[in-house]
Amino acid sequence: MPIVRNLARAASQLLQSSGCGCGISVVPVRCIGVSPRQVASDASFHSVTFSESDHPRVLITGGLGQLGVGLAKLLRKRFGKNNVILSDIRKPADNVFYSGPFIFADILDYKNLREIVVNNRITWLFHYSALLSAVGEANVPLARAVNITGLHNVLDIAAEHNLRLFVPSTIGAFGPTSPRDPTPDLCIQRPRTIYGVSKVHAELMGEYYHYRYGLDFRCLRYPGIISADSQPGGGTTDYAVKIFHDAIKTGKFKCYLRPDTRLPMMYIDDCLKATLEVMEAPAESLTMRTYNINAMSFSPEELAQEVQKYVPELQVTYNVDQVRQAIADSWPMNFDDSNARRDWGWKHDYDLPELVTTMFSYLGSDSRIAQAN
Repeated sequence: MPIVRNLARAASQLLQSSGCGCGISVVPVRCIGVSPRQVASDASFHSVTFSESDHPRVLITGGLGQLGVGLAKLLRKRFGKNNVILSDIRKPADNVFYSGPFIFADILDYKNLREIVVNNRITWLFHYSALLSAVGEANVPLARAVNITGLHNVLDIAAEHNLRLFVPSTIGAFGPTSPRDPTPDLCIQRPRTIYGVSKVHAELMGEYYHYRYGLDFRCLRYPGIISADSQPGGGTTDYAVKIFHDAIKTGKFKCYLRPDTRLPMMYIDDCLKATLEVMEAPAESLTMRTYNINAMSFSPEELAQEVQKYVPELQVTYNVDQVRQAIADSWPMNFDDSNARRDWGWKHDYDLPELVTTMFSYLGSDSRIAQAN
């Protein structure tokens, strides 16, 4: 690209020497950039490599969701506080704002997102902005904009600036015609939610950008994620978080899924560990760009029985939400994650008993149980 570089240098010198004192404007930069939106069809891109002494400069989009804050904490511990920027379109809580760099970033604003990547010399991007399953069904146009248009912006910027890009996928990327027990990495995927359709789209577009442009795209299909640090956020598997809050606050839990609805689940620490591990894995060890990961699989009834070991007086009732139940019935019952375990050594730490013990230790249930007794 010597011609493009020469044009860029000439434009820069011309603008810097002008008497207006404006510096380099955004318009010439956009025109001479190397985005798949603009470049010739035979162009290719390659991910930045790091020496052992270097740390990536990280941007997390949608960072105020269930996973972003925890991921930022993990990455800051590993790479340094100022090397990890959390972003969202919402106002963060004080503890989040003062824990490390935070900026406003709207993934639907291509120009703003591009400026953030350039100005902060970003090298790794974790793209967590998305509307979840039940919320997406309630507002399909918004889910289509955020989950698909936002993804396209991120893909183009990541390819243009040689980023290593992580985009999470989900059990929702499968549908009723997929094998359910277990569900392999490669099989038919025909989801029936806008959330699932957008995740299949993300998997395929990411892999296309990898093979077409050399983008270092990495993706994990998450099971249901359980965390003590966040409230339920509209996902179909969020009952597995809500039961702990309700057990402690009221001693009563109403589940919107049938008691025998089995789904794959994972404690958040395992999820974040897997995400960092796959991002740090040598490219040559990856035989695919999208992997299943799994830890455990259980039903609401089995989870309630384990919770009742800590809160025996917990009253559980079932009031099935037909929309969420239909979604759950189309999802895998168990994930086959043997490729992840073979390729980059994935191994989970938390099974169901460890999960429940850890959740109660974080949520401070001991005092309530003592009071109840």
